[in-house]
Amino acid sequence: MTPDEYCQEKTQQSSSSFYYSFLFLNPTQRQAMTALYAFCREVDDVVDECSDSAVAANKLNWWRDEINATFHGTPNHPVAIALKSSIKHFPLKKDYFLELISGMEMDLHTTQYTDYKALSLYCYRAAGVVGLLTIEILGYKNPQTIDYAKKLGTALQLINILRDVKEDAERGRFYIPQDEMLRFQVSRQILISGVENEQTLKLFEFQAQRAEQIYLDAFKLLAPEDRYTQRTGIIMAEIYFALLKKIQQEHYPVLKKRLSVAKLKKLWIAWTTARREYKLNQTRKQ
Repeated sequence: MTPDEYCQEKTQQSSSSFYYSFLFLNPTQRQAMTALYAFCREVDDVVDECSDSAVAANKLNWWRDEINATFHGTPNHPVAIALKSSIKHFPLKKDYFLELISGMEMDLHTTQYTDYKALSLYCYRAAGVVGLLTIEILGYKNPQTIDYAKKLGTALQLINILRDVKEDAERGRFYIPQDEMLRFQVSRQILISGVENEQTLKLFEFQAQRAEQIYLDAFKLLAPEDRYTQRTGIIMAEIYFALLKKIQQEHYPVLKKRLSVAKLKKLWIAWTTARREYKLNQTRKQ
């Protein structure tokens, strides 16, 4: 199995929104995005699958060394070897990969963030830097697109947090800020036991409204001249936004089940979004 085949398999193992947005990339971009996603999965799995935090920390440190080796041209892991090829074609910054590892490391030491400001650092490291790497692969002209990528990454991470609130609570992780849980009178035990009440619904509604506002604010920052080149990221975002709308429309059943967007709908969103962005781009050129 080649490094690229390994990354492709890693991607296909997940029902992620990434896969459907990759359909509209050229081969070089697709290889780079697949390698990036596989790297995200590798470091995320370290934290999720290691019950011993010391072992997980050692593995994350190994990945730091591997990223340094990759940027010096001597990677060992199949994902790192695939990333080495990506680095040749796109201006991907080593610091962003290291920030992502640091974000995963935060899960080893922090079970809950005191307030949204503290959570926002985690969101930046866990998802914002992925957005920053993605825009380099897709290409952009307006520097404002950098701010779009960071803000959009935060919005998508907040949607993830809302979707996975029960699963994370059972693992002893509470990403909803502590001060907000106190404000809405929702305890950790309520999240773990899956008790739905008026307080949990109000808490989840507050989380959803913030995620939606940040999402909308992000797209205000995306320059028209960069929309078409960034259409893969837009497709990914549209799929996540559909998930958020589903959570809202079903009145936040996240303590009872893990909601998702059906594969056929993801494909429909990908096709219609790509078609819309093509038309917008043609209109802009006229």
